[in-house]
Amino acid sequence: MTIGIIEDQFKKLYSSEPLLFRSPGRINLIGEHTDYNEGFVLPAAIDKAIFIAAGKRNDNEIHLYSQDFNESFSTSLSDVKPVKSWATYILGVVNQLQQAGYEVKGFNMVMGGDVPIGAGLSSSAAVECATAYALNELFGFGIEKMQMVKMAQKAEHEFAGVKCGIMDQFASMFGQKEHVMKLDCRSLEFEYFPLEMKDVKIVLLDTQVKHSLASSEYNVRRSQCEEGVAAIQKKHPEVNSLRDATLEMLDEAVPAGTMVHNRCKYVIEEKERLLKGCEDLQNHQLEAFGQKMFATHEGLSKLYEVSCPELDYLVDAVKGNPAVLGARMMGGGFGGCTINLVKKEAIDALIEEVSASYEKAMNKKLKAYIVQIEDGTSKF
Repeated sequence: MTIGIIEDQFKKLYSSEPLLFRSPGRINLIGEHTDYNEGFVLPAAIDKAIFIAAGKRNDNEIHLYSQDFNESFSTSLSDVKPVKSWATYILGVVNQLQQAGYEVKGFNMVMGGDVPIGAGLSSSAAVECATAYALNELFGFGIEKMQMVKMAQKAEHEFAGVKCGIMDQFASMFGQKEHVMKLDCRSLEFEYFPLEMKDVKIVLLDTQVKHSLASSEYNVRRSQCEEGVAAIQKKHPEVNSLRDATLEMLDEAVPAGTMVHNRCKYVIEEKERLLKGCEDLQNHQLEAFGQKMFATHEGLSKLYEVSCPELDYLVDAVKGNPAVLGARMMGGGFGGCTINLVKKEAIDALIEEVSASYEKAMNKKLKAYIVQIEDGTSKF
């Protein structure tokens, strides 16, 4: 999918010249399920994106077209409400703008892209950010990027029903080529630092399992973490989230081995892994960083229980391979991709070998994507 296809479709449907935008999917190197616990994350925008063509109308209607689904959708500005389709992500952003007092007028929009849906690369956040950015440009609202990120996140909460943290929308909007971002999900302060890959590339192995459980279980995990915090607060009222908690505090407040203890233990350990992982990157120690990725997967699988047999299989399949520095499941869980740091010269052989064994073991075809780190949301 290219921006040219989206532009041509817009001209065909609406007989006018559009403004053009792109908003990327994201990866997260380490720091999974820490964002809604006010911890840290280490995401980056990638070279797979959602493209949008947008233009004004002379009435109060919204006309949308999805190139990927080959579907149209239209509604009036006075009747913007959640719908059970791809359009809800766009409408959610319109609703946020309306709630904030911005006068959205009628518009046409065509959307499409090459962010694989259901692969854990945050295609929904890319759609939301692209929409916010496009409407801000189209109507000259003058909204700051961080405010657009917050609106995109609230659109996901209120229209898609997923109480996501801010990482996905933030990474899509603020990405910088060849850099990762360490984001403090409490203060929203962030810093970029270069990711020096040299002879290593990021390879995503897609289980082809759609994470249908992720939305409902995501909200369950969030409430389990909140339950842990409430227990810790009885003895340590200064603790506002798992960001502030230590393993000692957790052990004191919640019985070991219980589900809530397991969930909270993973989050507390992951916070420490991320901070130490940032030091590894600053010291150019990619191997040490990769080991932390393996440890993260272990925690996500055994303690946080958001993995699935297919994800576990793919991580186990590369664990002993000297060409793979690190691997783990990425995203909400229950499907999607594993993220792997792989030496360039070994990529083709690795994909071939793992694809064959995965199909044999799981009776599913594997998809692989080699991704590069790119800039965030922008106008063409």
